[in-house]
This record gives sequence, C-alpha cells and structure tokens, in this order.
Amino acid sequence: MSGPLLPGGAPIGILGGGQLGRMLALAARRSGYRVAVIAPGGAATPAGQVADAAHDAAPSAELMRSLAPGLGVLTYEFENLPAEAVAAAAEAVPVRPSPEALRTTQNRALEKAFLHRHGLPTVAFERVAGAAEAEAAAERLGGACVLKSAGLGYDGKGQAVAETPAEAADAWAAVGADEAVVEARVELAMEVSVVAARGVDGELAHYGVTENRHRHHVLDLSVADAELDPALRDEAVAIARAVGEGLDLVGTFCVEFFVATDGRLLVNEIAPRPHNSGHLTLEAAATSQFDQQLRAVCGLPLGSPRRLAPAAMANLLGDVWAAGAPRWAEAFADPDATLHLYGKEEARPGRKMGHITVLGSDRHDAAERALDLRRRLTTHVVS
Repeated sequence: MSGPLLPGGAPIGILGGGQLGRMLALAARRSGYRVAVIAPGGAATPAGQVADAAHDAAPSAELMRSLAPGLGVLTYEFENLPAEAVAAAAEAVPVRPSPEALRTTQNRALEKAFLHRHGLPTVAFERVAGAAEAEAAAERLGGACVLKSAGLGYDGKGQAVAETPAEAADAWAAVGADEAVVEARVELAMEVSVVAARGVDGELAHYGVTENRHRHHVLDLSVADAELDPALRDEAVAIARAVGEGLDLVGTFCVEFFVATDGRLLVNEIAPRPHNSGHLTLEAAATSQFDQQLRAVCGLPLGSPRRLAPAAMANLLGDVWAAGAPRWAEAFADPDATLHLYGKEEARPGRKMGHITVLGSDRHDAAERALDLRRRLTTHVVS
C-alpha cells in the first residue's frame, strides 16, 4: 500500500471476531470502508455480524497468504494469534501493529524483557520454566508472588497467587504453562491505564490516565482522568510514548499500570490494540479509540483525543443475566447514558457482554450513575 488507505479501496482485514473488532468495524463502515473479519465463527461473531465479509476460520499461514493480497491493511483485536500466520500476511499487506510488536506483547516474558531493556519500571520479576525454578524465584523475590503464564493470559486467566515459595511450586501446576513469569507482590493504591494511538509518522494522541477498578481480575469500572499526582500522570503518558516508540506501534494501544502504595508507577501489561478501559472514549472523546485505530492503520492523520465530558464506563458481564433478561428500559432512563451490547448470544458468568457509559458533571458523578444504572438492570444487586 503506497499512501493512505481511503474509503472505497481494498477492505480492512481484522483478525478476531470479538467486541473490539465489532467496534472497529462499525467505525470503519461509518466512514465508508469495507471490512473483512477472519475468525472462527465467522458471521456469527460480534465483529462478523457487522462486517462486509466474514471468514469462518482460525488464521493460519496458508489462509493468510491467500487472503492478504485482497486486503488494504490488516489489524487485529486480540493478541492470542499464531505469530506465523500474521507474519505470512505481512508478506503481502501492511500489518499494523507489526508482527514483531505482536510477538513481544503476546508473551509476558518477552514483554517484561522489552520493558526492562528500555528502562521502564515494572514489578520485580523472573522468567521461569518449571516448578523448582518458580519456587526459587519466589524465594528471591520475597516469598509472596504472582505466577503468570507467559502466553495466552487475559482477564486473570493463566495466573495463580502464592503466599510462600512452596506455594509457588503448586501454582506452577495450576497455571499449566511451559513458561511463566513470577512477579513479586506489591501493595496497590490504584490501577490505571493510558490508551493512546500512534500513526505511521510517529504522531501520538492519548486520552490521559484512566482509573480502573477490577472485580475477580476482570475490569469492572473505568473512570476517566484518574486522581493522581500530576507528576505520576505525566510519567504514565511518557512511558506510554516510550512503549509506542520502542515497539514502533501503529494503531491504538494501551499500557496498564499498577500504582503502588509507596507511590511507584509500575507497568503491568501492554495491549497492542484498543482496550476495555478506552470504551468510554466512544461518547467522551472527540475521536474514539476505534476511530483512532482506523485512522492509524489506514495511514491517516490522527484525530483529536479531546475529552468532551467527565465519563465512566461499567462493564456488563454475563452475571447481569443471572436472574433473567435485564430490564433494558433502565439503561435508557439516564439521558447521559449509552448502552453498548456486543451481540453475544450466550451470557456466561464473567463473560463481557456489553458496557454502559455515562457522562457526568464530574468523574465521581459519572461513576456513581454508571454503577447505579447497572444495578437497576436486574432485580438483584450485582455483587
């Protein structure tokens, strides 16, 4: 592709059929682009439902060599992809972010090594490949630790907590991986993220620092403009910029942080694609994270990330359906609220089914109203 990909050109390819791909596809189609989704489930997936074409297949090198020449650009909506398939696609079409960025961010051990090489702050960690190594690493890191599989981990999956080195050996079996990272435990004051977009020319646009509250390792509530010391906010944005430059990312990405009780800012994970904590930008920013992804991967100038109003986003997990169909009328009772459902048929506990965004007079007002609306969707209070 020489020059930017414009509406009316070859389709945008999206690897993955989930809600992130759905929201990117909606942004792309609104601007006149055609979209092709490649994912098991094809047209039945959240992204496939709104795409122009949906290929019901897991991406392989052979498949991508056949499909890539018909695409204008290829991007992805989650990291758990076969790297060889993405690299094969890159032989024929621009892949943004690059296969190299994907390889680094889909593996916690490689990601931690990247952060360490670039002098970016993380929790103390060691890379391990067995129960005995995990136990020895936990001993060196102070005993209490978290064991995380190197690959295929998200929303708390592939993780186990150990209070002692001996428990770290047991945790290795629970994680069930060939390789893992052992992280020292730290006392947390807050978890935050910076969602940003980076263009092909290195231009960066970011949405500030968002506060994230989790429940059972799954994001529960995001509130824009975290109440942090200004110096920490500046540091978080600077780190996000360094991550984007170090990986030469093109597209929307997210850097998740721990804020320790001693005031340290520590990088937790990098997501090389739009992020759950950035969903509130759909209503609360001049250009959403998905419009930024569209602009970036198509080689266009980035849009303005300007905040339009204080905002909060509450996730709707399958638990909300536990007592039956939610009372959707309640979601429309607040004139400053927007309901997003992802088109998933089966509501399972812990499964992300949608979200509600609320614009408020201030961040606390937005957060309280978002949580209240979610409570009102069901006859019981979600706990």
